[in-house]
Amino acid sequence: MEVALYVRVSTTRQQQTQTIEQQLARLREYVVTQPEWHLAEEHIYRDDGYSGSRLNRPGLDRLRDRAALAVFERVLMTAPDRLARNYVHQVLRIDELTQRGCQVEFLERP
Repeated sequence: MEVALYVRVSTTRQQQTQTIEQQLARLREYVVTQPEWHLAEEHIYRDDGYSGSRLNRPGLDRLRDRAALAVFERVLMTAPDRLARNYVHQVLRIDELTQRGCQVEFLERP
């Protein structure tokens, strides 16, 4: 199964407490515990310095475009707030991805 990762930090405080590299390390560690999963480097999407309140972010936009092409079957993130800050926006993005045949999974609050 092809998987994608999405990571995001928006503020200086977040960059100090939960860096993109820390998020990526946690996600990669999880992926290697799933023998049927495959992660290609081009399926890592990141938004550094973009607020979760914005729906349009370069990394997220590329993730959505690639999901529409069905190049991966699952997206893994550390937590729902990486996808969007607002719960309604989280649900909209999750629904959009699942309608395109892509499962969404979070390490925290699965």
